[in-house]
Amino acid sequence: MRKIIYHVATTLDHYIAHENGTINGFLAEGTHVEDYLKSLEKYDTVLMGRRTYEFGYDYGLQKGQPAYPHMQHYIFSRSLTFDEASQQVHIIDRDEIAFINQLKQTEGTPIYLCGGGDFAGFLLEHQLIDELKIKLNPVLFGKGIPLFGNSKKEVDLLLLDTKVYESGVLLLTYQIKYHKSS
Repeated sequence: MRKIIYHVATTLDHYIAHENGTINGFLAEGTHVEDYLKSLEKYDTVLMGRRTYEFGYDYGLQKGQPAYPHMQHYIFSRSLTFDEASQQVHIIDRDEIAFINQLKQTEGTPIYLCGGGDFAGFLLEHQLIDELKIKLNPVLFGKGIPLFGNSKKEVDLLLLDTKVYESGVLLLTYQIKYHKSS
């Protein structure tokens, strides 16, 4: 079974972006960025919500095109449409849980959950995220988009790996352990 890995940058106060969706304040240079970009090569599939996909438009992404050229893209949205999409970009607008459970049964690499917070919270609530890779930035936003949206799901985390960068960024890898009564 393929794992879903939520691989995301966050602040010390658990925000993945400012309220307006911008990420100003995250450290954008250093070996942690190089390591992150190299780690993307290990994924062949990416999941993301509509707002995360549309975030790419500010960086030159064209509607319907893949944000990561070597990955199959599954964008979860009930409102997003494309006039023309590549064969790598698919919109999932219904039966999300069944689709993801089926996708996890297919052959391939672990699945990259790119975001965002609300979508990650939805997946956490349905016990579909297996691992959490946090790029913990030494910054506080005070308010913003929470790591898991409005989810109140209680889980235990088993620390699998840590890496400390000279920039002050920490890479923390956890296995998510869902409570049996959940």
